[in-house]
Amino acid sequence: MSNVQPTVDSPTGSITKPPATRVRKNVQSSGRFSAVDTAAATILLFHASLIALLFAANIWYLVKEGHLGEFAAIARNPDIRHAALLTLWTSIISSVLALCFAIPIAYALSRSRLPGRAILDTLVDTPIVLPNLVVGVVLLVFFQTFIGKFIQQGLGMRFIFAPAGIVLAQFICVSPYAVRTIKSAFDGVDRRLEDVSRTLGWSSWQTFLRVTLPMIRNGIVAAGVIAWALSMGLYGPLMIFAGTTRQRTEVLATSIYLELSIGKIGAALAITMVMVFFTMVSLLIFKRIMGGKQQIW
Repeated sequence: MSNVQPTVDSPTGSITKPPATRVRKNVQSSGRFSAVDTAAATILLFHASLIALLFAANIWYLVKEGHLGEFAAIARNPDIRHAALLTLWTSIISSVLALCFAIPIAYALSRSRLPGRAILDTLVDTPIVLPNLVVGVVLLVFFQTFIGKFIQQGLGMRFIFAPAGIVLAQFICVSPYAVRTIKSAFDGVDRRLEDVSRTLGWSSWQTFLRVTLPMIRNGIVAAGVIAWALSMGLYGPLMIFAGTTRQRTEVLATSIYLELSIGKIGAALAITMVMVFFTMVSLLIFKRIMGGKQQIW
């Protein structure tokens, strides 16, 4: 029997009853998990457990085969130390460059109505869906053309099989993710606040610098974190475009390949686990900053 009490609608004195459908919706929303919720949560737990199991199996292999000492060995290896340092500074530079380009690009995609905007948007996103190896091939061929040769020989800027090539490849591959993250932040800004600042006499530049940018600072930081994490793990285009020369263009991702190629699976796995750790920390920082409200894509 329903416990919903009728109410008197003054001043007419008519008796009304709250809508039953609304009451039922409130009851359902405050209840336990539905069948759909339970099924979705089960699949989520299974998927997360599978990924955790993969990492746990790798750690177990290191312990079982007595490879825990490889962590100290790679720390003492001058080639690995050089690769780690190169990975660190190239990923930082490429992330900063990605942010410098991503902020104005994301603003234009979020606010401007440029002719051919859909084509421009697609071109910006293209490196996301392309295999990373394709990016390496495209860069390698580009620097064999007249323009590329002029850049390298005429301007003296070396990219092929050089550390600068690592930064360029990382920048091309990670900048679309930075653009998407910052664009999502721009889309979430209340446009009325910007309009109010303009009506109070601020120019468009003052509004952008003093109102808009402070409101998306979390998005900018998150974009930098995700760009840095992706740059650290980039592998395919670096193999083709920058090479894997030790003490010159070897980064941690290519170190794994080189260690495996000479049969040192313990060292390769130790480097892998170090990179997994830094990647997970980066993702946790990203999710902490964004609070689950923004998306990379």
